[in-house]
Amino acid sequence: MRSGAEITDAWMRRFAASASATEAELSSLDQQVGDGDFGANLVAGLQATLRLLGEEGTDTASSTAAGPLEAAAAAFLDEVGGTSGPLFGLLLQEMAVAVADAGGGLDAGSLAIGADNGLSAIQRVGDAAVGDKTLVDALVPACEALASFPAAADPHEALSHAARAAWEGVGNTARLTARRGRASYVGDRAAGIPDPGAVGIGLLFSSAEGTVTRLAPFLREPEGVPVKRNA
Repeated sequence: MRSGAEITDAWMRRFAASASATEAELSSLDQQVGDGDFGANLVAGLQATLRLLGEEGTDTASSTAAGPLEAAAAAFLDEVGGTSGPLFGLLLQEMAVAVADAGGGLDAGSLAIGADNGLSAIQRVGDAAVGDKTLVDALVPACEALASFPAAADPHEALSHAARAAWEGVGNTARLTARRGRASYVGDRAAGIPDPGAVGIGLLFSSAEGTVTRLAPFLREPEGVPVKRNA
């Protein structure tokens, strides 16, 4: 059985690979509703994460389950600008703290507490709620999915469930009119376009299972609202 450290180390490395593989699609989405830098910022944060982890996974940052999450949090908080860097940094930081507080192991309970604390931190900073067409629309259902599992449950099963819930939230953002962030400035031009930050949350949780190489299979068209993509 793999240790918690091995699981979170592989998770963050696959998150980095997923962001790199889908950077063009992420940029395309963000060019339609924002300033177009979300894909580049996500990749930059995760490349910095890989440097902290060490190319071969031998750095001390990956010696505990919390270590890779702490490395990713530090990378996003210290090295990524814009809006997305601090928000992803806060989420990963709270998840690292919860895993560390649980004794360094990895289970559904510590992940649920960390994700929920991360959501609270993000909402304190951005004051966004469900329905505002932000990453919160994907993170809230992911948190609810994690919380639905017994605390001692297999983290893989809980994260898989959270990923499916997050992508459903991503699809819902295509229906919404943005009330926060840069997308709120473009009005009806954002209709039918999933929020890029929410897509980033979907990538985060999906990467716990494997590397995502294309976004299109996840960007299902919500009923009556064609999802716009340039990929």
